[in-house]
Amino acid sequence: MDILFSVDDKVSCRAAWVFEFMCGEKLEAIIPYLDRFTESIHKVHLDSAVRPVAKVCEYLVKAYYSKSINSIQMSLNSKHKEKIVESCFDWMINDEKIAPKAYAMNTLFLLGNNIDWIHPELVLILERDYQTQSAGYKARARQILKKIKA
Repeated sequence: MDILFSVDDKVSCRAAWVFEFMCGEKLEAIIPYLDRFTESIHKVHLDSAVRPVAKVCEYLVKAYYSKSINSIQMSLNSKHKEKIVESCFDWMINDEKIAPKAYAMNTLFLLGNNIDWIHPELVLILERDYQTQSAGYKARARQILKKIKA
């Protein structure tokens, strides 16, 4: 994590990739570091580091809302979720590549099922940016908008 959050060093991107892979294999390993991770995610700015960090946020939120009981549900608190929401909205409104935006859309959609102000804000951003974004963005945005309006 020290290397991952050395955000101006190009090596941080490699640390982010390793971190994402580790979380994909054993997400529970992040639990002792949730405070540090959520406090620092907004600092990550290199494109190739933002994508894996956004993916880890999606992993966390998917695990939190999983139907099967897991340790993430006991560990991810409202402060952590608040920091994830902030970072996801930043990725949505800033000039990021499609992958972090797609992960952020999904993460925000899931969190919006319990935090009532998120879905209206997400809809505004998706509809506002729809025409100027890539085909991949449009496809994911259509999916998310369809789920929100269902």
